[in-house]
Amino acid sequence: MPGFVHIVDDDASFRTAVERRLAKAGYGVASYASAEHLLDRFPSDSVLGCILLDVRMLEMSGPELQERLSELGSTLPIIFLTAHPDIATVVRALKAGAEDFLTKPVSSDELLRAIEQAIAGHSSTYREKTRLDIVRTHIATLTPRERQVFELVIRGQTNKHVARALGCTERTIKAHRHSLMEKMQVQSLAELVSAAERVGVLSAAGQTA
Repeated sequence: MPGFVHIVDDDASFRTAVERRLAKAGYGVASYASAEHLLDRFPSDSVLGCILLDVRMLEMSGPELQERLSELGSTLPIIFLTAHPDIATVVRALKAGAEDFLTKPVSSDELLRAIEQAIAGHSSTYREKTRLDIVRTHIATLTPRERQVFELVIRGQTNKHVARALGCTERTIKAHRHSLMEKMQVQSLAELVSAAERVGVLSAAGQTA
């Protein structure tokens, strides 16, 4: 699977060697001498890829960059590389969502296999993120009243109960319901509930019940 690999390592000779290896394998490649350098040129996660990240670097370590990227909402998977692995660092990085943890020197086969798996995972993650963004965009188009109807309907309330709760007629609720279903681009209540659940609206509505 083609993709773009971002190499973050303060060892220039290592970066050069890996760049050549990946370019030969058909990947797009960008390299950075520090975590700060990558943050200055923050990569878009709309391009399928991954980050090869050294654990030990000056100023900002690999795990610190991982945390910063997470805060910024990056979905690019991270493969850690280190010549000095320790269990605590490995566990912490994996718990924080790292895709893999490789020990230098790493063979071409092992590296390419890890990158292929990471990019395949990113493809799935990005597709799901796109779907969720579309649902959130649809929700944002609802009027305040439609949003109220939406949150009651997805909790299983009938038109009669919604009308009573909002102090209006069932006919009005039916009109709002029809409109919000069109805006949400769903054909059934099941689809509406599923969309609400995926973006966390259903659980939030339940907490305010």
